[in-house]
Amino acid sequence: MNYRANRLAEVLKKELSDLFQKEVKDPRLNFLTITEVEVSGDLSVAKIYVSTLQEKNDPAAMMEGLEKAVGYLRKEIGQRIEIRHTPELRFIYDQSLERGQRIHNLLNEIKGDKND
Repeated sequence: MNYRANRLAEVLKKELSDLFQKEVKDPRLNFLTITEVEVSGDLSVAKIYVSTLQEKNDPAAMMEGLEKAVGYLRKEIGQRIEIRHTPELRFIYDQSLERGQRIHNLLNEIKGDKND
């Protein structure tokens, strides 16, 4: 990724996080975490990886809420940052936090079994 794409990815992560905390009122998007943002080299597409730490949040409902909000989010991003063309926002559910937690729990179980 080039310098401009990296810089835009960081700005998008900051601005989207701010929007989710202060502006977006959809309860499906509560406790949403942006884990990573990747911007294409031509700055036309931004892949936003999202996750949640809340077990009670349904990933499918969260993704549905994001799809409903994508137009609003893109419009707000376009107003907040100075860029000629606002990139297309593509949200992708990131399961790495869940996998990491599962591995951690399995390791703790193994460790507990060895202590018995």
